[in-house]
Amino acid sequence: MAWMGSPAHRRWLEQETDRLLAFARASRVDDGFGWLRDDGTVDDARATELYVTCRMTHVFALGDLLGRPGSGPLADHGVAALTGAFHDGEHGGWFSSRTPDGPADDGKAAYAHAFVVLAASSAAAAGRPGARELLDDALAVSLRYFWEEDAGMVRESWDRAFTREEAYRGVNANMHTVEAYLAAADVTGDDAWLTRALRITERVVHGFAREHDWRLPEHFDPSWQPLLDHHKDVPAHPFRPYGVTIGHLLEWSRLTLHLRAALELRGRAAPAWMLPDAVALARVAVRDGWHADGASGFVYTVGFDGRPVVRERMHWVLCEGIGAAAALATATGDPAYEDWYRRWWDEAAAHVIDPVGGSWWHELDADHRVSRTVWSGKPDVYHALQATLIPRLPLAPTLATAVAEGLLAD
Repeated sequence: MAWMGSPAHRRWLEQETDRLLAFARASRVDDGFGWLRDDGTVDDARATELYVTCRMTHVFALGDLLGRPGSGPLADHGVAALTGAFHDGEHGGWFSSRTPDGPADDGKAAYAHAFVVLAASSAAAAGRPGARELLDDALAVSLRYFWEEDAGMVRESWDRAFTREEAYRGVNANMHTVEAYLAAADVTGDDAWLTRALRITERVVHGFAREHDWRLPEHFDPSWQPLLDHHKDVPAHPFRPYGVTIGHLLEWSRLTLHLRAALELRGRAAPAWMLPDAVALARVAVRDGWHADGASGFVYTVGFDGRPVVRERMHWVLCEGIGAAAALATATGDPAYEDWYRRWWDEAAAHVIDPVGGSWWHELDADHRVSRTVWSGKPDVYHALQATLIPRLPLAPTLATAVAEGLLAD
């Protein structure tokens, strides 16, 4: 019997959702949500990160929609942090990180601002107070400072006053902007956000990825010319690693299918390239990344020749594999993707889920020992919690709206 259609498997997913939510609750700090160590306590030596606070706000909004007591007040705490401590009342936008003394990094990054939109969208879907106003502000900032109409993409980052922008463009920030715009389109009912998400996806997936045989370049100059050697000297960079990021091929595959379903749900014709491109991305990710060095698991990155570069196993890559497999199984009906899905949950159970300390190990080496070359601790539960929900939901609408509409499979 297929796991995805099994009530018993869905009960297991629900239990894992609750286990992750329980671990995440300890992350609350005065100015948002802090970075969790391996044991689930907050690392007080680290600044509070905007993107982590946003991810946890999104998670607790989902928890509230799932009827988990205590989640709603935590989502409210996140909204308060985003309208208060993290918000730049002088110049607009949100600080990248902060300490109790004020901003630690006052730059304005598209990556983190995309998560503000996602957090606000999920909290608004949950009906949390102040969330819709936060969403309207976040979308206005995104449109004014990050969206480039001519390019159909978003800029990377600015200084605090939005006067100097970085001479770099990145696919990672655009990927999470697609995720955020899909959620915003569901909550606001404004299809312009869906159209922008489609423009980004078409340029990245049907353009950059296809042109490079599905080994997607991540780094570009301001004219959107690829920088294939970027960070070759620091290949394990946490946000801008050298080469091809396997997890992003899987994530783009899944997001393309969510976008395709969202277009069809609204009665819009989805471009014919979307399904075959999503399949191609996932298949190259598996070919190049899964068991690429003889050991089980996905490597973090490969070069443009397909050879492993950073061999560490990141939990988020496996989560995106699970999500992509579930999305592909739903979109195609092909039982091969159910096989992927089972194999990757088996990998998670064998090596990545921490049944003793809670949550998932964020990084392992090729021998499945806990490693900290890129990530330390267990900072948030965003990727893992979504991996427990995606198999139980339709491809559209997005997670929070789907749960709010009662579409979660029992």
